[in-house]
Amino acid sequence: MMKLAVLAALAGSAAAFAPAQTGRVSTAVSETKADLEVLAKKLNPVVGFYDPLNLAEAEFWGTSNEATIGFLRHSEIKHGRIAMFAFVGYIVHANGIKFPWAMQMDGTPFPDANGNPPALWDTVSDDAKWQIFGLIAFLEFWSELSTPNHKHYMAGGKPGDFPDFISGPEGIPHPVPFNLYDPFKLSKNMSEEKKESRLRAELNNGRAAMLGIFGFLSEQSAEGSVPLLKGVVPHYDGEVMAPFVTNYLGSAWGIN
Repeated sequence: MMKLAVLAALAGSAAAFAPAQTGRVSTAVSETKADLEVLAKKLNPVVGFYDPLNLAEAEFWGTSNEATIGFLRHSEIKHGRIAMFAFVGYIVHANGIKFPWAMQMDGTPFPDANGNPPALWDTVSDDAKWQIFGLIAFLEFWSELSTPNHKHYMAGGKPGDFPDFISGPEGIPHPVPFNLYDPFKLSKNMSEEKKESRLRAELNNGRAAMLGIFGFLSEQSAEGSVPLLKGVVPHYDGEVMAPFVTNYLGSAWGIN
């Protein structure tokens, strides 16, 4: 999932400059710019509120400013989480750690690219990649649902909240007993203060992970671009932003 995670992190990097929430306003909208300014200090007292693109006052697609902030907040949280997976996954693959069983039903083992994660992804079959993308597409579709039990993040819902897999008219045909945030209900009795503290930690970690994974891939693609990583990560000759080695879109349009 390395290259997909990189694509998602790129989309989320712009939203990373929109600081996070403090509390919910009383109307059916998400945070306001004032909320972002307050929490920005909690997230990073040194940098504070930093919004060079003035995104906190934007109104995307003709929606309200509060709805736009909800979109940016959700984007930052989601792509921060993906970047954290990508960062940890990069380190795991770079150290040659893999499952001991076969990767595919035909017995094909997990590939070995000598500590080069992007090259490792290139060796995965397209069939396997399509399965991964299919699951991601379903999770993305599910995350956009708006039901009586789950408000959309642009309509007063909580940014970053993933709807439970419920069965019945509002859910999927088969029940899933776990949710993605707290599958074992370990935080059931956690205080609101603790939850807020953990959310701030998640946001900061996600921002750091976005910078980290791009640092790895930048140094691999353009040696010397990240001096601290020079000689640490191997060079990569491929295209880090292309999920497939074959250019399917180009082939469809007759472009190599």
